[in-house]
Amino acid sequence: MCIDYMVKGKVKILMYDYIDKMLAELPSDINGVSTTPAALHLFNVDDGAEKLNKDKAQLFHHLVAKLLYLSRRAGKT
Repeated sequence: MCIDYMVKGKVKILMYDYIDKMLAELPSDINGVSTTPAALHLFNVDDGAEKLNKDKAQLFHHLVAKLLYLSRRAGKT
């Protein structure tokens, strides 16, 4: 975590190393491109979708928790 006090009266928190380590944790089968996560099907539930196995589900929750932590702390000014 890098705390930057360069601008008087402001604090900037940068977490580039945290992001790099998190991206390194991603499995190689997760890839793709999206212009926005807000697609039309965002809130549609696919009842026939295959559930993640226990290991992948744990990894998913682990990474989502890390993203939530990052979103609350990094880039604040």
